[in-house]
Amino acid sequence: MDRLLVVRCPDLLDEDEDGDALRSFTGVVAAVEAYCPWVTVVRPGVCSLPVRGPARYFGGEQALVGLVHRAATGVDGAGATVGVGVADGLFAAVLAAGAGVVVPAGGTPGFLAPLPVAVLGDDDLADLLARLGVRTLGDFAGLPERHVLGRFGAHGVACHRVAGGRSGELDGLRQAGCGPRVEALRRGTPEPVRQSGFWGGMSDADARAARALDEVQRLLGPGAVATAHLQGGRAPGERTRLVTWGGAAVEAGDPGAPWPGRIPPPAPVLVHGRPRRAEVADAGGGAVAVSGRGLLSADPARLSVEGGPWQAVEAWAGPWPSDDRWWSRAHRRSARMQVVAADGTRLLLVERGRWWVEATYG
Repeated sequence: MDRLLVVRCPDLLDEDEDGDALRSFTGVVAAVEAYCPWVTVVRPGVCSLPVRGPARYFGGEQALVGLVHRAATGVDGAGATVGVGVADGLFAAVLAAGAGVVVPAGGTPGFLAPLPVAVLGDDDLADLLARLGVRTLGDFAGLPERHVLGRFGAHGVACHRVAGGRSGELDGLRQAGCGPRVEALRRGTPEPVRQSGFWGGMSDADARAARALDEVQRLLGPGAVATAHLQGGRAPGERTRLVTWGGAAVEAGDPGAPWPGRIPPPAPVLVHGRPRRAEVADAGGGAVAVSGRGLLSADPARLSVEGGPWQAVEAWAGPWPSDDRWWSRAHRRSARMQVVAADGTRLLLVERGRWWVEATYG
């Protein structure tokens, strides 16, 4: 995980109708950039920067925190309170900024452990965990991941890894489009760059990247640069398409439609361009199959990928059957299943009796 310094301005977290809060925050971002040019706007009132390089230059992390804090509090309109903190991963760094502390490298799990599960930002999950007697991030992180997957699904696993300091990102922590808006205000233009949301719209580096890509496109031709757009689909690889930079996106299915058989969030870290052959066996060594009704023939107990060693299956979710184009000759019936093994979590696809690793969660 990246080690990050986060600046948090509590009085600027909520946008007002006239935009004064966001305009004040642009001054904070400009002041912080005096110590590092790679400042990322996370959301209104919160920005981050990689700490290792600047800390070496300015005499250590604590010294850098002091310099950034003085610079941010000296900005007119920034508010009476500015919090600055350092930790491993964005989630912990935002909390460290709220507390005004520098969490030692490797100390993120211990820092997070006593905090209430409510800081994960998921009220339903926090309420359910509290009813189960799990009230702190440390309690949550101590649960076996296979049990978390079986009870709370992939989203619960993502929160579980953040709670234990094994992952630094959490859905909803960043606000899409905020970075380009801050960049536009700093440049005095009324709107962000023409294609807001580039690379998710999460960073004020988007505007600079847009100008660079315009130049690449001018030199190499219109088809040399493309960006990814979400679309409807069931498989992870079907839910994005490449669109020429600056061109109009062609509608290709509503991403918000039900799409029966679609895998629940979060999305996998890596979608394999060429699925990897896999074998799934039950406790007795027999091959596991999925019936036409979408039912497993037996509980999966072992997994082998591309002829490699067998690994014990610690937990699984699914299967999610899919019946595509049932009315045509291109009819395709398949099913997908999430499997947790010792070396990570995978998304498996079974089609015509053969198993494949379609994507990896990390």
